[in-house]
Amino acid sequence: MEENLISRKKFLGLGVAATGAALFSGIGANAASQVLPTVEEDKILGDYILSNVRLEDGFEHNEKNEVIATKTSLYSLHISNGKIKNIISGKSDLKLKTIDAKGLLMLPGLRDMHIHIDKTYYGGTWNAAPRKGYTVKDMITLEQKLIPQLLPNSQRKAEEAIKLMQSKGSYFARCQCNIDPVSGLKSLEHLLTALENNKDSFGWEIVAFPQHGILYSQSEPLLREAAKMGVDFIGGLDPTNVDGNLEKSLDTMFQIALDNKKGIDIHLHESPPSGKAAIEYIIKRTEENKELQGKTYISHGFALARMDAKDMEKIAEQMGNLGIGVISTIPFGKTIMPIPALKKYGVKLMTGTDSIVDHWQPFGTCDMLEKAKICAQLYGWTDEFSLSRALHIATKDEVLPLNDSGTRVWPVSGDDADFILVKASCSPEAVARLPKREGVFFKGKMIYKTSEFLNS
Repeated sequence: MEENLISRKKFLGLGVAATGAALFSGIGANAASQVLPTVEEDKILGDYILSNVRLEDGFEHNEKNEVIATKTSLYSLHISNGKIKNIISGKSDLKLKTIDAKGLLMLPGLRDMHIHIDKTYYGGTWNAAPRKGYTVKDMITLEQKLIPQLLPNSQRKAEEAIKLMQSKGSYFARCQCNIDPVSGLKSLEHLLTALENNKDSFGWEIVAFPQHGILYSQSEPLLREAAKMGVDFIGGLDPTNVDGNLEKSLDTMFQIALDNKKGIDIHLHESPPSGKAAIEYIIKRTEENKELQGKTYISHGFALARMDAKDMEKIAEQMGNLGIGVISTIPFGKTIMPIPALKKYGVKLMTGTDSIVDHWQPFGTCDMLEKAKICAQLYGWTDEFSLSRALHIATKDEVLPLNDSGTRVWPVSGDDADFILVKASCSPEAVARLPKREGVFFKGKMIYKTSEFLNS
C-alpha cells in the first residue's frame, strides 16, 4: 500500500512544482524553513556514515529485577540506498562521507496514521469559531458551506501540513480525504498533487473518506471513482447515526473495498448500543473475507471505551485474531480508550493527529511522541520500563528499540533508514520530556533538521 507512486504519477501527470509563499498559523511556524537538505547535502545521503549516534543496548535492573535504567552506547551506522546496511561499534573505517550525530539518541521514525490535511486551516488564518452542541450531521451541514472556501488553497495547505509533520518526526501519514458531493474528487486531486510534490521526502497512504455519509449523501458512485485514483483504503462514517442503516452502510463500504482490492478504515464515533453493533458487524464481515484480515481498521472506536469490560475484552480478542486494528487519537476526559486491554489481545494500535486546526478542533500538534506521552500519563506508565513501552503507539508496526526482555530489536541491518535523532539519554526520557526532533530521516535522507544540529 505504501508503493503507489507510479500509479499516482501517471494519474497526476505532474512533476514537482513550487508552491506559493506560506501563511502560517501560530503552530510550528518555523517548520518549513529547515525541512529539506541542500543539494550538496543530498549527495552524501545516498551512501554515508552516521557517526556518534546513541542506541539503546538493554535494561539495568535492581535487586527486585525491576527496570531502573536504560543502557546505551555510541555507534556508527553505514546507511546505503535508504537502508541501514551495517551497525558498527565505535568509529567506522569506511572512507565515506560522515554525518556526526553528536551523541544524539536514535529512535524509530514516527507515523501519523490518522490526519485530515485536505481541509485544514493550517497555513492560513487562525479560526476557532464556536461549535458547541453540534452533532456530526450539523458538522456535515457546516462543511457543505465551508468546503468551497477551503478548496482553492487546499493543496498548498496540505503541503504546509506535511512540513509540520516532518518537523515533529513523522516521515509517513495515513491521510483521510473527503469524498463528498460538494468537493467531488477535487479534494483528492489536490491532496494527490501535494503528496506527489513531496514524494522524495514523505510517505503516505490515503483513505477515501465519505465525510458526509455513504448513504446520507449518496456518495457510493464517488467512492467507486476514488478507488481508481490511487487510494489505499475505503472509509465509512457512523452507519447508524449518520447513514441510518447499519448493515447497508457497512455492506456498501465492504463491497467497494473488495471490488477494488483496498483496505478499510472507518470513522466510528458511535457509543453503544449502535457503536458496539457496528464493531460486531465489522468483525463478522472481516471474518467472512480473509483478504480484509490485517487490512481493516476502526478509527476512533469510542464504543470500545464505553461498553461493558467483559464485552470489550471479548471483542478485543476477536479483533486481535482477525488483524483488525484501532487507530486512536488518545482522547482524554470522558472517553479514555482501553489501550492496555487492546494491546493485551494483540490488536494493532496506531495513533494520529486527526485535525491540526480546522472546523472540528484547534489542538493538533502533529507530534506522535506527544501521543505516546499522553498514553503514559493516562494509564499511569511512570516508570522506566512502562515509559519505554509507550513509544509503540507512534512507530511502524509498534516497533521499539528494546523488546520486553531488554534485547535490542531495532535498528538491525537491513531496516529502512527511517528514524529521528533527539537530545535524550533514552526512549523513556524522550517520551516523558518531548525533546525537539533534531534530525528526521526518511529512506536515509535527512528531511528535517534544527539549526542547532546543522551548525553543531
